[in-house]
Amino acid sequence: MNQNKEFLGTEPIGPLLRRLALPTVTAQIINMLYNMVDRIYIGHIPVEGAAALTGVGVCMPLIMLVSAFAALVSSGGAPRSSIFLGQKDQESAERTLGNCFALQVMLSLVLTAVLLTWNRDLLMAFGASPDTIEYGVSYMNIYAMGTIFVQLTLGMNAFITAQGFTTVGMLSVLIGAATNIVLDPILIFALGMGVRGAALATIFSQAISCVWVLLFLCGKRTLLKIRARYLRLQAGIILPSLALGLAMFIMQASESVISICFNASLQKYGGDTAVGAMTILISVMQFAMLPLQGLGQGAQPIISYNYGARNAGRVKAAFRLLLKSSLCYSCTLWALVMLFPGVFAAIFTPNPALRSFAAQALRIYLAALALFGIQIACQITFTAIGSAKNSIAVAVVRKFVLLLPLIYLLPAVLPVDRTTAVYMAEPIADMLAVSFTAILFAVQFRKVIRAIEAPSEA
Repeated sequence: MNQNKEFLGTEPIGPLLRRLALPTVTAQIINMLYNMVDRIYIGHIPVEGAAALTGVGVCMPLIMLVSAFAALVSSGGAPRSSIFLGQKDQESAERTLGNCFALQVMLSLVLTAVLLTWNRDLLMAFGASPDTIEYGVSYMNIYAMGTIFVQLTLGMNAFITAQGFTTVGMLSVLIGAATNIVLDPILIFALGMGVRGAALATIFSQAISCVWVLLFLCGKRTLLKIRARYLRLQAGIILPSLALGLAMFIMQASESVISICFNASLQKYGGDTAVGAMTILISVMQFAMLPLQGLGQGAQPIISYNYGARNAGRVKAAFRLLLKSSLCYSCTLWALVMLFPGVFAAIFTPNPALRSFAAQALRIYLAALALFGIQIACQITFTAIGSAKNSIAVAVVRKFVLLLPLIYLLPAVLPVDRTTAVYMAEPIADMLAVSFTAILFAVQFRKVIRAIEAPSEA
C-alpha cells in the first residue's frame, strides 16, 4: 500500500506523466464526444435539425453551470487530498473526500429544484427565440432530473484521478460515453423522441457512470475511501477546498455567463443563425479545452503530491513538461482549425447556410487558440499547489475583466460587421489574458519554489 501511495514522488517524471496523462487525455476526448454526440445527432434531425440544435445550444449555459458547481467542490478538494497524501496525512485526505461528497449531494438537490422551476425563464433570458424555446425546455426538463448523477460523476471522479488511478477515471467516462452513443440514435430517431431522447440518453449514461465511480471509492482498491464518519461538513475541511475550487468554478461558471452574453448579442445582430453558429464554435473550443484539461489532470497529482512532500525539483520538472505538451497540442489544433474550418463545422450540421457561416466565424473566434497551452498549464499548476488567490485572479481577469466588456464594446467601436465584432472579443481577450497569466505565474511560481526549498537550505 505504501509503495502505491509513494509512486507519485519516486517514478521518473516523463514516464509518470505519460502514464497518468494518457488515460486522462483519453477520458477528456471521450468526454468531449460525450458532450458533443447529442448536438451532432440533434443537428441531423430531419427538417427541424438546425432549429433544434440552436434550442439545445441555448441550454449550454445551464449545463455549464451544473458542471461548474461540481468543479467548485472537486477541483479544490481533489488537489488538497493529493497534498495531504504527500504529507502522509491519510485522515485529512479522507475527511476532504467525505466532506466534498456530502456537499455535492446537497448542491445537486438545490440545482435540480432550480432547473425544474425556472428553466423556461432562464432559457428565454439566455437567447432562446419563440422558434427554438420549446426544444430547449424539452431538453432541460429531462436533463434536470439527472443533475445528481452529473454532479457526483464529475466531482467524485476527480478524487479517483487525484490518487493516480487515471485509468479508472478514464473508464468512468468511457462507460457513460459508450452508453450515451448507443442510446442516442435509438431514442432520438428510432423511437422518435427528438431532443427529449437526447436528454434521456444523457441522464441514463451519467447514472451508470455515477454507480461505477461510487463503487470504486467505496471499494478495496482505492487509497481514499468514502466513509460515513467523514460526511458531516467541517468548516476547516470544506472551506479551504471551496476557496481553491473557486477559480475553476469562476472559469466554468463564467463560461455560462459568457455564453449568455454571446447569445444575447448574437441574437440581436445576427439572429438564430449566429446563435446556432455559436453552439458549433463552443463545441469546437472543447476540442482544445478538454484534452488540455486532461493533460493538466494527469500532471496535477504529481505536482500536488510533490508540493506536499516539498520536492521542488519534481514540481518544476512536472510543470515544464506540462507546459511543453500543452503548447504542442494547442498549436497543432489551431493550425487545423485555421486550415480546415469547414470540416469542423460540418461535424455538427448538414445545413449549408449554417455550416458556411460557422466556418467563417471559427477562424475569428479561435484565432488565439495556439496560446491556450500557456493559460491552462499555468492555471492547473496554480490549483495543484493550492494557490487559490492566483487561480481566482487568472480566471476573473480573463472572463470578467476582459471578455465580458469586449462582447459589448467591440460591436460599437470596430469598423467591421457587428456580428464579426462580437466573435472577435474572444481572441482579443485571450491574447491579453495569456500575457497577464504568464507574468503572474513567472513571479509567483518562483516564490513557491523558494518556499519549499527553504528547509533544505537551512
